[in-house]
Amino acid sequence: MTFARWVFRIAGILGLLGVVPMYFSETRIGIETPPPITHPEFFYGFVGVVIAWQVAFVVIGQDPLRYRPLMLPAMIEKFSFSFAGWILFFQGRLAGQMLAACTFDLVLGILFVVSFLRTAPSR
Repeated sequence: MTFARWVFRIAGILGLLGVVPMYFSETRIGIETPPPITHPEFFYGFVGVVIAWQVAFVVIGQDPLRYRPLMLPAMIEKFSFSFAGWILFFQGRLAGQMLAACTFDLVLGILFVVSFLRTAPSR
């Protein structure tokens, strides 16, 4: 299995394992990290978009050369979350536990860049 196949498949599978349970966690999230979610449509919309991207990562992993252009928006997905998380952490607005998820996405984003570079067509 190529590097890019491995990276994108692992990213998608781990992402699905981490995000799908959020569909069943709205109440618990509100209790553990108050205040309760006041706009569930944004919460469930966010979870749905994240799940769609995890599925896209698995698809990219099936044929990285064919889906190479999708690696660019995949990088944006990873870096936008991780950079925002680090900024919020340094502002004192994000818990350390959540920073771990941001850091994990930063590492995946870097691996996505490496995958993109390694799948470049030869000249």
